[in-house]
Amino acid sequence: MTQNASVQRAQNQAEQASQDASPWIDRLGRFGYTAKGVVYAIVGVLAFQVAIGSGGRTTGSSGALQTIANQPFGQVLLGLVAIGLAGYVVWRFAEAIADPENKGTDAKGIATRIGYVVSGILYGFLAFTAVQIVMGNGGGGGGSSTESFTARLMSQPFGQWLVGIVGIITIAAGFEQLQRAYKASFRKKFKLQDMSPTEQTWATRLGRFGLAARGVVWTMIGVFFIVAAYQAQPQEAEGLAQVLQTLVQQPFGPWLLGIVALGLVAYGIFMVIQARYRRMIET
Repeated sequence: MTQNASVQRAQNQAEQASQDASPWIDRLGRFGYTAKGVVYAIVGVLAFQVAIGSGGRTTGSSGALQTIANQPFGQVLLGLVAIGLAGYVVWRFAEAIADPENKGTDAKGIATRIGYVVSGILYGFLAFTAVQIVMGNGGGGGGSSTESFTARLMSQPFGQWLVGIVGIITIAAGFEQLQRAYKASFRKKFKLQDMSPTEQTWATRLGRFGLAARGVVWTMIGVFFIVAAYQAQPQEAEGLAQVLQTLVQQPFGPWLLGIVALGLVAYGIFMVIQARYRRMIET
């Protein structure tokens, strides 16, 4: 009986600790979605300016951070974004470990939760980049980061295969984004009862447009990884900035870039909507 009582007491303490932590994880997660939205919106706005010939530049997430830093009070603003991105990392790991969405422990659930971990790691690097810029130790658009990552991966045993696998996974992720855009399955994660019909309509439209644009970008990045693996040329692998530059160089390039850029802006706004209305950890 004593042992059972000890086990029950430990379980109760764990549940209480989870409940105490949940409000903070909820807040960090929502702050994180906002910061992520700001980064994507800036990337989209800069790319749209290129598309319409009014300045701007094709850049990725790191370039968006540098753009924030160059604004009035930029260091303060970027510091807030860095905190937000760190919050998003905490939320991603909470999704993977606590499983608030009940993804489960079957093969699909484990794969999804591993994806949350990978996402958390990637945004952790982005948060670290923001901190470096704030401290005056970072900068640039990060255009060569994808190439550097690919080169390191390709230098490993079976490196070309590893790069190819990364490409396939990225393409699959792109298709998953397109599927979510088509089905609007993201609506299930919203607190629809707290949204007016107009808010629901616009959240759905922005989510579909934004996810579709992001799906196109991810699919293109995956294709570039596969080309890099096939040709054993790390420089063929391209990230977000290079994908946007590739779009503008195509026939009707400004139109293509403009549509994708507006989609990225829509995705950024969609992230802010998620920060407000998404179901997080229930308390």
